[in-house]
Amino acid sequence: MREKVHRHLGKVLTGAALAAAGTAAMVAVTLPGTAGADDSGGAGGGTRAARQAGQGQDAAPPGVVEQPPAEAKQGTGRDPLTDDEIRRVEKIAEAGRLSATGRDVAGDRGPQRLSTDLAEPGAAEADDPDAPRRADVTFYDYRNDTLVTRTVDLATGKVEHTGTQRGVQPPPARAESAEAARILIADGLGAGLKADYKDATGKELTSPDQLELSGGIYQASPGAQPAVLDRCGEHRCVRLFTKVRNGPWIDTRDLVIDLSTRKAAALDRG
Repeated sequence: MREKVHRHLGKVLTGAALAAAGTAAMVAVTLPGTAGADDSGGAGGGTRAARQAGQGQDAAPPGVVEQPPAEAKQGTGRDPLTDDEIRRVEKIAEAGRLSATGRDVAGDRGPQRLSTDLAEPGAAEADDPDAPRRADVTFYDYRNDTLVTRTVDLATGKVEHTGTQRGVQPPPARAESAEAARILIADGLGAGLKADYKDATGKELTSPDQLELSGGIYQASPGAQPAVLDRCGEHRCVRLFTKVRNGPWIDTRDLVIDLSTRKAAALDRG
C-alpha cells in the first residue's frame, strides 16, 4: 500500500521539471601593486618599497560602499506604497470588529491578510495629480468564508469603504500554502509526500519549513472530484506545488486541501 501511495501521490519530478544547471566561470584577479614587483630584496626593491610606504601615492584608495537613499515614509501620486504606508494601512484596516470576530487560516483571532495594494483612483480623479492616495487591503475571514476588502485614505487614515464577497478566491498567501502543507503532512494522504522527501534527503518530513511551497486555488467542477471537494470555490481550497529545499520537486498536484474544513482529498483520476 505504501508503494502505491508513493507512486501516485508523491512522485519525485525529474527531467523537464527540473531547471537546467548554470555554468560558473572563474575570473582571475591581479591584486594592485603585485605585477612586476621586485621580490629579490635588493637595494632597488627596498628603495621602491620605502618610497611607496612614505608617500602612499601608488596605493589604491579604499573602496567606498554608498548606502541606498532612505525611503520616504510617504509616497506621492501613483508611487508604489512605501513600507511605512503598508504597515500603517494594514493596522488601520484590520482594527475594530473585523479584528475581534475574524479568523485566520490557522483559526487564530483576526482575519487572514492576503494583499495590500495602491488603490485605483475614482473615474472622476483619473487625471487629477492631487487625487487622494488610497490603499486596498484584502483579507479572507475563515469564520464565514468571506473576502473582505477595505479601502484606506492614506492622508486621513480613515477606512473609506469596506466590501465583502463570497465565492471569490484570490491566490493563496504564503501563510495559507504553509498551513495547507501542515494539514497534508498530518493527513494519511501525505504519506507519499513524506516518503519521497525521505528518499530525497534521508530525513523525516515534519514541517512545511522543510519545503519550498507555492499554491493555487482549486475550484470545484461537477463530477471531476470526490464529493468532499464539492464546495471548493465557496470554501477556500488549495493545490500545492512542493519542492525539497535545494532539491527535487515532489508531485502533489492530485491532492487538494480544503482550508475552510482543514481536510485533504485526492482528485478522482479520469
